[in-house]
Amino acid sequence: MNIDIKSEKGTAIAVLKGEIDHHTAKTARAELDSFIINMQPEILAMDMSGITFMDSSGIGLIMGRQKLMKECGGSLEVRGPQPGIRRVLRLSGIERIVKII
Repeated sequence: MNIDIKSEKGTAIAVLKGEIDHHTAKTARAELDSFIINMQPEILAMDMSGITFMDSSGIGLIMGRQKLMKECGGSLEVRGPQPGIRRVLRLSGIERIVKII
């Protein structure tokens, strides 16, 4: 998986591409957490339009970043998930705690 993070006016946009499984989630978690802690964005938008596969590790990745953003006074949103990924998110119930656009 590849992550590209851009920051614009208090909003950080993390563009994720590839697959999220337990191996790639660990690396993504470290990269995103470092960015959140160092940059303190008001909003972290995870652009998941380029994610082609995601298992429960992706749910954990999202939930953990949501918790960290909340602790830092910010919020998290998930943008543009593919239909299959959106289905996984919906089935997990994560849309009750994270805004999915």
